[in-house]
Amino acid sequence: MNDEKVRVGVVGLGYWGPNLARNFDRLANAELAYCCDLDEANLVKARELFPNVLATDDLGRLLGDDALDAVVVATPVPAHYALGKRVLEAGKHAFIEKPIALKADEAEDLLVTAEAKGLKLMVGHLLEYHPAVAKMKELIDAGELGRVFYAYANRLNLGKVRKDENALWSLGPHDISVINYLTGEEPEEVSARGECYLQDDVEDVVFGYIRYRSGMVGHLHLSWLDPHKSRKITVVGEKKMVVFDDMEADRKVTVYDKGATTTRTKFETYGEFVTLHFGDIHIPRIGNDEPLRIECQHFVDCILNDEQPRSDGRDALNVVRVLEAMERSLREGGRPVKTTEL
Repeated sequence: MNDEKVRVGVVGLGYWGPNLARNFDRLANAELAYCCDLDEANLVKARELFPNVLATDDLGRLLGDDALDAVVVATPVPAHYALGKRVLEAGKHAFIEKPIALKADEAEDLLVTAEAKGLKLMVGHLLEYHPAVAKMKELIDAGELGRVFYAYANRLNLGKVRKDENALWSLGPHDISVINYLTGEEPEEVSARGECYLQDDVEDVVFGYIRYRSGMVGHLHLSWLDPHKSRKITVVGEKKMVVFDDMEADRKVTVYDKGATTTRTKFETYGEFVTLHFGDIHIPRIGNDEPLRIECQHFVDCILNDEQPRSDGRDALNVVRVLEAMERSLREGGRPVKTTEL
């Protein structure tokens, strides 16, 4: 690599691509070498923002540059798989925005391809890099919550209403990736119900259910037709409970010393009884580092240090499996679907 810098090209300069380009451009151990898009207006903006970067509509220039180490794919979702496959086949490390593909078999193909070529494959599950989620993971892994019973997430707002994807695919990847990450488990069975109020065949609201092998469950409430803007994840444990509220400025994480335990008496006639405890509320200090900067830095560090990305191809596959299985459940009236059915 060039002076221990990872040379990066960003493909897709619509909504999210410029944010990725900005962060890679500012990293000390990365060099933003290319910006690529089919829209000339987007290229003009890129040339203004990054005057030292080559802006082109030709992906072949990036893939044919032997000095380019990695390509970031931030195009619309339907193109993720095909472009990601081209990037990996060209021998470049790949960072692909979420979801990594629209089908589990496509996500698995990208994973297998990256492994076969010895390349890093990372998906943009941004919230896994949020300092608040890192704190929640720290508490769970340290056993502070005890056994985790369940988690639930609300991702609600009035808008943005989309025509090309429903609320599940638009909003769900965020919370599915976080719950998977916090539990460290692979989902086993899912179900989902939703309703199409504004457009035919496009669910505006979706309620999803995920069951893990340990018996822990996750619940999702996803909607762009809601009076409240909510970005909240609650994890309920045996000893403590923790809430991540991304809408709070100074109280991102709240830890509740509350819980319930079941105790078996030594006298059989009394059976079992439940003990509730109510303790203090703790608000840990959370760093205000930009999650996207942390995510981009992580990708670069994984390439330089030959480490496995946190949100790797396996993580990406598990999220797409949940999405695809929930989509099937939606179409079949909420029938529980095993992720192994895909």
